[in-house]
Amino acid sequence: MKVLFMGTTDYAAACLDAVIRAGHEVTAVCTQPDRPKNRGMKMAKSPVKEYAESARIPVMQPTALKVPETVQAFKEAGADIFAVVAYGRILPRAVLDIPPEGCVNVHASLLPKYRGSAPIQWAVLNGEKEAGVTTMYMDSEMDTGDMIASASLAVGEYESFGSVYERLKPLGAELLVKTLADIEKGIEQRTPQDHSLATYAPPITKELCPVDWNDSPGRIADR
Repeated sequence: MKVLFMGTTDYAAACLDAVIRAGHEVTAVCTQPDRPKNRGMKMAKSPVKEYAESARIPVMQPTALKVPETVQAFKEAGADIFAVVAYGRILPRAVLDIPPEGCVNVHASLLPKYRGSAPIQWAVLNGEKEAGVTTMYMDSEMDTGDMIASASLAVGEYESFGSVYERLKPLGAELLVKTLADIEKGIEQRTPQDHSLATYAPPITKELCPVDWNDSPGRIADR
């Protein structure tokens, strides 16, 4: 299929690599604008942009998604489907309606648990014994679309966010490739989420950092 890929992080870059290796034609990549980084505050490219440029794939970095110029650029990419992984912005309806096969997202949780921007962090903080990834069709709300497929792994007793993140990276890439293949064959499953079971994973803040040493050893280890 012809794919327009939207993503920003190294997690997303791993998924982009897998999509290309699976033989799909990535017509364009959309990623966040370059931003100042580290002590020198020099402008830095996202991992997805760096990968796309090395693969000579056209890169878009819109600052606004609803404006006619951005919507038209997405249409001109000529993609059958949009694949979205850790892009960092909610897509407006004008964008969601463009690709004939829809917009597919890889979310790093076992939906409907941990909707939001920090699903892996909250899974570790809450002492979950299992983490995973879910592919879904996107809609106008955050992480509420119909699920397509999921994959999971066990979380070790003393695992950190970093180690779970690194293990979920190839799992998410593999699941995205499988999902695209199933959609291309017309055999994908579409399961509405049970919204009554939803939990949320808001951004991690400084207020969450202090450790309460009166907590149980397990809770302290999770933090």
